Amino acid sequence: MLHEAITQDIIGAAMAVLSELKPGLDEKLYERALVIELLARGHVVDQQRTFPVYYQNQLIGKLTPDLIVDGLVIADPKVVSAFNETHIGQMLGYLAITGSEVALLLSFKEAMLRWKRVIRERKKIGTADITDIADGK
Repeated sequence: MLHEAITQDIIGAAMAVLSELKPGLDEKLYERALVIELLARGHVVDQQRTFPVYYQNQLIGKLTPDLIVDGLVIADPKVVSAFNETHIGQMLGYLAITGSEVALLLSFKEAMLRWKRVIRERKKIGTADITDIADGK
């Protein structure tokens, strides 16, 4: 699995954060705690790094993913009961704009961490990206 060691460590870090902070707080609190936990585990974490967004070769704004771990995996803390197609679509957009291939959605809503791995492969079939999505509880 692509970047498996990093994604497993992010999930483990998120579990540690959830265990200490408990569920249902503001997403930014989990984001900040996750940065602390990931840095303690030896990862490089970019928090709120901005990327330019272009449409037809014209700059239309900026994209700011919550966390990028080791320059490879986008981590997006959420406080939601379930991930939906909008969350997945958002991660696919983040992956396309950043050039990354793996994103993790992490939900801190319940006592048990929920996560979803979204993978954007560089291969294309027709005009659609190939996407692999894995759930975790």
